[in-house]
Amino acid sequence: MSDQFSVSGRVALVTGASGGLGRAIATALAERGAQVVGMARRAEALDAWRAETDGDTAALPYDLSAPEAAKEAAERASEPFGAPTILINAAGINTREAADDVTLDGWRTTLDLNLSVPFFLAQALVPGMRANGWGRVINFASLQSFRAFPGGISYGATKGGIAQLTRAMAEAWSRDGITANAIAPGFFETELTAAVFADPERAARNAAQTCIGRNGTMEDIIGPALFLCSPASDYVTGQVLSVDGGFTAR
Repeated sequence: MSDQFSVSGRVALVTGASGGLGRAIATALAERGAQVVGMARRAEALDAWRAETDGDTAALPYDLSAPEAAKEAAERASEPFGAPTILINAAGINTREAADDVTLDGWRTTLDLNLSVPFFLAQALVPGMRANGWGRVINFASLQSFRAFPGGISYGATKGGIAQLTRAMAEAWSRDGITANAIAPGFFETELTAAVFADPERAARNAAQTCIGRNGTMEDIIGPALFLCSPASDYVTGQVLSVDGGFTAR
């Protein structure tokens, strides 16, 4: 049974690996035998991640804010260990702007990083996965894939798009042995949610909204991510898995 959940010997590319959920997943993969390329803009944060992580890792400082960068990023990510067969699209941005304050430039930046880059990066890596006969694409959806939050119009639009993009990726590539799924986290304390957790009352309200009665910890994301990266999920594709303590069930 343990072989079903093994990621040993796989090559993974994790965007947003310098912090938060991306870093937690990158660490978990490396410590379980995967060769992991961590990609993010901040070189120092990536170096710190590598220093604190056991296993085969490589740091790739790279600015993924433009979709046209995706092809080059995929090529460079293949240099340390070969072509990745696992892609974790964890990088993202949330500007938390009211609808009346959203600018065209800000809208485009959010859509590019949160929605366009995950597709074009996956598209660039699919030939290597197809040649291998096996691949995993794991996107990051959100609570806002399903409901509207204040100040989340551009972010929510991208996360609604991620849910459908994941289904479309599954339709396009699953017959080649490449599954595509998404994780929709609830409230985890990361840089992206710093404003939420800076308000103890708000954080407590979010915890109370869950069925479990608490907000998420980094340990909570690891099991679902490893499942979707492993052979155990061979027959799971096109799905959005909510890892939210039951927030969306209420």
